[in-house]
Amino acid sequence: MSSITVIKLDIYDQETWRYSGQILHRHGAQIVLQAYFDRDDMLFHGMPLHRGDRFVETYFTDRWYNIYEIHSRADDSLRGWYCNVCYPAHLDVDRLYFKDLALDLLVFPDGRQVVLDDDEFARLELSAEDRGKALAALDELRAGFKKPGWIEALAGPGYPTIPGTYRRGKNKLRG
Repeated sequence: MSSITVIKLDIYDQETWRYSGQILHRHGAQIVLQAYFDRDDMLFHGMPLHRGDRFVETYFTDRWYNIYEIHSRADDSLRGWYCNVCYPAHLDVDRLYFKDLALDLLVFPDGRQVVLDDDEFARLELSAEDRGKALAALDELRAGFKKPGWIEALAGPGYPTIPGTYRRGKNKLRG
């Protein structure tokens, strides 16, 4: 596996977070990597996050979002998905950049969805076109997670079978 540095930017191109991951799969406009949560333990909108939890992160260079599949460090069970609404990712040799648009979607394995930071998103100075694309991306995510098999289909052919990823039956989203 190749290493990659992920760099999260705000809309002013200021770096807000940087971390390393390992590339698991790359096909067309999609790149999938594995990274580990590097912050202190916290309860995030009812979802426990612990230092060392495994994230399987899917980025797209042609979609206005990315999806993080979150697994417990203790037993690799699925905690849920965290989705950033953002400009399409940009890949530059060994770095992946994404410009965050504040709007997020948290999805639990039981299908519950929580939209986060819509107030912060509303305050961003965006063109009408970019705001529309971001809201369409959120709508796509919300509708997609309600469809059985959507997340698996999104992974596409050739996605590696990795223990603990959404290809395992026990981790499929309940419809």
